[in-house]
Amino acid sequence: MDNQLPLVPVEEIERRYRRFQQTLDRMELDGALIAQNIDLYYLTGTMQNGLLFVPRTGEPCLYVKKSVARAKRESSVPVEPMGRIRELPQRIAERFGSIRRVGMELDVLPYAQATFYANKLFPKAELTDISFPLRLQRAVKSDYELNQLKRAAAYVREIVEALPEMIKPGMREVELAAEIERRLRLKGNINLYRMRAFNQELVLGMVASGAAAAAPTYFDGPAGGMGLTVASPQGAGWKEIRVGEPILVDISAVIEGYIIDQTRLAVIGELDTDLEHAYGITRRILKATEEKGKPGVSWESLYVNALKMAEEAGLADHFMGYGEDQAKFLGHGVGLELDELPVLARGFDQPLEEGMVIAVEPKFTFPGRGVIGIENTYVVTADGLQPLTTASEEIVRVRA
Repeated sequence: MDNQLPLVPVEEIERRYRRFQQTLDRMELDGALIAQNIDLYYLTGTMQNGLLFVPRTGEPCLYVKKSVARAKRESSVPVEPMGRIRELPQRIAERFGSIRRVGMELDVLPYAQATFYANKLFPKAELTDISFPLRLQRAVKSDYELNQLKRAAAYVREIVEALPEMIKPGMREVELAAEIERRLRLKGNINLYRMRAFNQELVLGMVASGAAAAAPTYFDGPAGGMGLTVASPQGAGWKEIRVGEPILVDISAVIEGYIIDQTRLAVIGELDTDLEHAYGITRRILKATEEKGKPGVSWESLYVNALKMAEEAGLADHFMGYGEDQAKFLGHGVGLELDELPVLARGFDQPLEEGMVIAVEPKFTFPGRGVIGIENTYVVTADGLQPLTTASEEIVRVRA
């Protein structure tokens, strides 16, 4: 096969499925059936069309519909052609024995698909949702994963440093977004910003200016953007970028499937004084979160502290959106998906763990004027949050 691509190290994949098997053992499951692309890639190293069965002990097996040849080259677990689905239950039983309790990714599998697999492949087995434990495992990143995130962060830093030459008065938001996409694409950005949440989609991020950035939309975040059409009502649109208005550059890069998330603020000329002040508050919230984000600290406590700081600054009504469109979180995990664990929001009392990767994004939305904010991606260390994104946090100023 020509143009061979780099593979995920075999030992990396083996560590992942061995760790997952420890979870299966704790949950007293005989195995798990994995069907979603991202989880397949995480546990095998390939994203070909198939089903992975992970037993409580021993080697998993990937049953592939298409392409078997490519899966055999890329996968670090045994690969077999899927063949007829009606024959698969017997093949699984012969290889792994009787399956009485089986896990599936019930957070993302459509109901019809989940019931089909349960009825056809494991008709006598008890079905259990293993999505949260698997996502929790994926939240803690290995050195290999951190290296991919650091590569992506370096590319995003280059974009931020080039913004003064890219941004020009009168250019449209979509022109700026397209130039950013072009530069990232040539670096190896796969241009797929995968999300686990139902009906949540994203292209590049939120590159929007002035009132358009503050336009409410369905996307679960503090910034909206008008988008190019009502069929995609978010992000960069046809609006011209004007002097003196905040330009939100909330962008991601995806290297080897791993997503880095970063926001910087730009302006042509000068911002209004109150908007400059709000930006200072976002940086204070960011620094406080960096210091408090240590192993053992609950996810929700970081959001509660940020909300308290916004209230003390008199900006609670604008924090993470405005009015009924406020988003109720401060940050989110990133990795192979943009919306991974942990979630910095109320109701998540789980503790931070060393190695978790989080995008923290304090923002203030001012209807009719714009969105002010900043975002870094961090790894949790014993001393607090260590930034993976390294671009300057100063406002990017473009001469009028």
